[in-house]
Amino acid sequence: MNEDFEIPILLVNEKIRMRPLTIEDASKDYDAIMSSIDHLKGVFGNNWPPNDLTFEEDILSLKTHQRDMENRVTFTYTVLNLDESKCLGCVYIYPSHIPSFDAVVFLWVRKSEYENGLDDFLYSTVKKWLKERWPFTNVAFPGREISWEKWNKSFRFFR
Repeated sequence: MNEDFEIPILLVNEKIRMRPLTIEDASKDYDAIMSSIDHLKGVFGNNWPPNDLTFEEDILSLKTHQRDMENRVTFTYTVLNLDESKCLGCVYIYPSHIPSFDAVVFLWVRKSEYENGLDDFLYSTVKKWLKERWPFTNVAFPGREISWEKWNKSFRFFR
């Protein structure tokens, strides 16, 4: 990614506030994950989150996400309600190891918000935001636009 590219910091619309995830978000993030463990299994094509995820493990994960964002390696955003009192989910933007894609995006919402239709809303919002604000030409959404089976076969081939 071009070093001159200004990373978008905030996305706000009528339903959400989305901004970079930091360790200060740990309590809200952990609550969102723990309230939705069974719902989130498979979002990343694996068995995350583990049933025994600890708060300390989540903090370590958030530290890594925050550091990677600061270093422009990967970009992780927390999705919050408008007053930022509750984490509704997360969005992850990673570089792709598959040459036909320049980014890989995963997103999730807590189970209660999924049941309220936020997942589809967030997905369409993120697709539009990526097209309008990011320098990507072809973004992969494994588990959504590409089956996990096809994605995992492609990923293994290009490692």
